[in-house]
Amino acid sequence: MPENWTSSRLDGHVDLHLDLGAEGGRRSRLEAALREAIRSGRLTAGTPLPSTRGLARELGLSRGTVSAAYDQLAEQGYVTTRPGAATRVADVPSAVGVADVQSHLPPYTPPAATGTPSPAHDLRPGRPDLGAFPTRVWLAATRRVLDRARPEAFGPGDPQGRIELRTALADYLGRTRGVLTTPDRIVITSGYYQAARLLCRVLSAQGRTVAAVEDPGHDFYRETVRRSGLTPYPLPVDAHGADVAALAAPTHTVFLTPSHHYPTGVPLHPSRRQAVSAWARATGGLIVEDDYDGEFRYDRHPVSALQTLAPDHVVYCGTTSKTLGPALRLAWSVLPPDLVAPVVRAKKEADQYSETLGQLVLADVIATHAYDRHIRAARLRYRRRRELLIDRISAFPGLTVHGVPAGLHTLVTLAPDGPTESALLATCATRGLALRGLTELHHTPTVDRPGGLLIGFAAPPERGYPAVLDALCGVLAESFTGPGTTGQGVPRL
Repeated sequence: MPENWTSSRLDGHVDLHLDLGAEGGRRSRLEAALREAIRSGRLTAGTPLPSTRGLARELGLSRGTVSAAYDQLAEQGYVTTRPGAATRVADVPSAVGVADVQSHLPPYTPPAATGTPSPAHDLRPGRPDLGAFPTRVWLAATRRVLDRARPEAFGPGDPQGRIELRTALADYLGRTRGVLTTPDRIVITSGYYQAARLLCRVLSAQGRTVAAVEDPGHDFYRETVRRSGLTPYPLPVDAHGADVAALAAPTHTVFLTPSHHYPTGVPLHPSRRQAVSAWARATGGLIVEDDYDGEFRYDRHPVSALQTLAPDHVVYCGTTSKTLGPALRLAWSVLPPDLVAPVVRAKKEADQYSETLGQLVLADVIATHAYDRHIRAARLRYRRRRELLIDRISAFPGLTVHGVPAGLHTLVTLAPDGPTESALLATCATRGLALRGLTELHHTPTVDRPGGLLIGFAAPPERGYPAVLDALCGVLAESFTGPGTTGQGVPRL
């Protein structure tokens, strides 16, 4: 190491970056370098310095030289020493170097906040109660995983995903959602958004040109299809879900939410499930099944996955974003055999592989059935919340609740002679209420479609949920007059 420079990392203390210079004796050069580091603020008050023995060894100096430098700095008040304790930087508030440096720096401006500020009352659809995350379960599983993890678990991962998680998912999806699969047909991705983007990229490379998306439907599908080079084709939705009879050439791929359509909340009718499966088998078409909240059905056992009707023509997608939390960034795709290899290649090109330890922990949580217990508890909690929401808003005329008892949100449409969607959303925003409007989810707007509100009932904290409903009903009370009841039908879209 050159005599005039060191990057010292000793005795468990902080790194030291010292410029010893080239002129003068070794003690005076070390003393000057430490003094300058303290005066400039690079070494702050209380910072422990390396031991004299360690720093001497690192710099190639004698221990006596380092001790003499420390003693001189102590006499000058730059460091403090105590027998048996580390030498530490003293509090030097009047150091000239700090003032000189600060006088030449521009005023500090805090960086602008990124993302959307958290609302006072979060009623946005598709968001779970993050306060109910099973922290103890996750911590216990993490300890088990780390205790038995082999060294290779900390190395490069498999682009397809850890075999432990794929094996656990094959069992879980089979017994809870009726999905027909084996671990080799599952690909783990960093969230559902990545799964959809990878799939669209593969389809575009294969020459697919048109993909149908539900109308109304999540705007993410439309944008993902378009940005991948495909043409989005709006598939109308009515009281029985997506009208699959409207599928026509050259449409080859269709994105569906068959268990609980987003946003109307209706399931795909059995006859249409059969029809779209027959279409895929007859034409070689592909169905992308987004089972985004299929675990949450409150009036009966959840409808089985559409994938069971045509396993070789359906890409089944699931995620932990609604059951545990979006921050885990863990999702899975059950693919037809011919799509596994190209999707794995696309995954490798995108980010090599998804985070490994989280996969192993989730595999443990699923294998020990803690995942099932967590979902059962969440299902009971969300069911009570939905019932309370509908009970409260049914007092206002001009509101119609749609969809089956399922999922994490409820769609409420507005009467044509009542307040408009935009007016209600604006009032809600002024009161700190965040929710979403229906009209922005239509791909082909028409004048006869009703406005509506998508009210998510899962995100607010458990104890704060009644207060959130009070705030929502306060807004509705200003907009509607007189008691009344609402229907429980489905939207005419």
